[in-house]
Amino acid sequence: MELAEKRAGADSINAIRAIVGDERIRTAKADLYVYGFDAGMHCNIPDAVVRPRTAEEISQILKLANERNFAVVPRGAGTALCGHAIPIAGGVVLDLQGMNRIKEINPGDLLCVAEPGVVCDDLNAALKKYRFFIPGPASSEAATIGGMAATNASGDKALKYGAMRDYVLGMQAVMPTGEIVRFGTRTLKNASGYQMEKLFIGMEGTLGIITEITLKMAPLPEKTAACIAAFKELVEAGQTVSDIIAAPIFPAQLEIMSDICVKAVNKATGLGLPECGGFLLIACDGHPEQVKDEIRKVKEICEKNKAFFLDFTEDPKRIEELWKGRKQMLASLSVLKPEFSTIMLADDMAVPISKVPDAVKGFLEIQDKYDIYIPPYGHAGDGNLHTKVLLDTENPDHWHQAEKAVREIYDLVLRLGGTVTGEHGVAISKAEYFFIERADSIPFMRAIKRALDPNNILNPYKIFDWDKSFLHNLRYPVQLAGKEKAN
Repeated sequence: MELAEKRAGADSINAIRAIVGDERIRTAKADLYVYGFDAGMHCNIPDAVVRPRTAEEISQILKLANERNFAVVPRGAGTALCGHAIPIAGGVVLDLQGMNRIKEINPGDLLCVAEPGVVCDDLNAALKKYRFFIPGPASSEAATIGGMAATNASGDKALKYGAMRDYVLGMQAVMPTGEIVRFGTRTLKNASGYQMEKLFIGMEGTLGIITEITLKMAPLPEKTAACIAAFKELVEAGQTVSDIIAAPIFPAQLEIMSDICVKAVNKATGLGLPECGGFLLIACDGHPEQVKDEIRKVKEICEKNKAFFLDFTEDPKRIEELWKGRKQMLASLSVLKPEFSTIMLADDMAVPISKVPDAVKGFLEIQDKYDIYIPPYGHAGDGNLHTKVLLDTENPDHWHQAEKAVREIYDLVLRLGGTVTGEHGVAISKAEYFFIERADSIPFMRAIKRALDPNNILNPYKIFDWDKSFLHNLRYPVQLAGKEKAN
């Protein structure tokens, strides 16, 4: 389909200004440029950026958008990797970071209530006083809970503690046509009809704008212990993951890294991890005796699968250091080869846990066919694997190699019974392959979108509305033969 623009003209921008005031609307080129991209690889410039403070202001803006047919794109901190907050049709970006109040913490009911702009780590700092937390993504120091809910975000603790969908009890939202509604309950159990609050988890800003969230809280564990294990081959590390889960042991965290990832972390951070074909970081938490028993079993499984290096620690500082190195891995990849950049492609597939060895083996075989790097890593304990593509962004051939490699990766994942996205969502960069995976579901998703957003003003051209290659609307200045020129 052609991408029809849904621009907000001067009259519409002035009407929005009358709603929010001069201080909370931006139209300067520098401001618009900043909001033209997220942490991913796509870009398009909005007509205005607005920072609302209330659901009522958002309601008025959405009613105006329906009257005048301009797009509205909700945005949290912009940490998403697939183009969720890119105003692909132009229009207005709603920056929700100004709605950042923690409204309630209620240990007796095991819940808290917060606005969408609250940063995950800030919420957890407040919950820690009561010995509770909510699990967050790797970007928790910046990611907002509204964006986390809209993308069903999760991270390295999802195996044991679940994803955002498991924590949302209820919400207030503004519908695309401007109605302010409440979904869900304040109870831990709910069997009362269609659970609309669950439908909004993972809708990527296409069905409504979340303005308040009621979240279940998880108790902080008494004790944590960690283990690192090095293997000559990545497939041995992958088999170890499968064996740990089958034991059954559910670690709090179970991460896998390939040789390129380990080298990058060591080069960038000086962490001194043993260089190897496959590397595991494992953390167990809970009651001290339970942790001790689980770590013992983990050690036995690692040894059975030929780990040549094992190191265990209960030191909180050492554990924090190890996981800081893992969180810095994405940035670290860019230091491996100065002329290469790290591109967010094929970056969060999920496969059945028993298929992790097959998946990582296949990823390496695909990488060997091309002269770009595609290092696998990820939250292997729940089958959620990542690859990043390292390439020269000024080399058109590298982009076309990436396109071929990514297609092969997703083909492999689907053959193994997996999904093209375990935690980051679809948006733009996953849409081409999402059509293959969810062919039966897409007509029903479109029907829901049409029913709730008849004028298609809310975050258009995302998920099932994007029918182009991810090579469109790139933020990199490269000319791709036969493709749309990057912005």
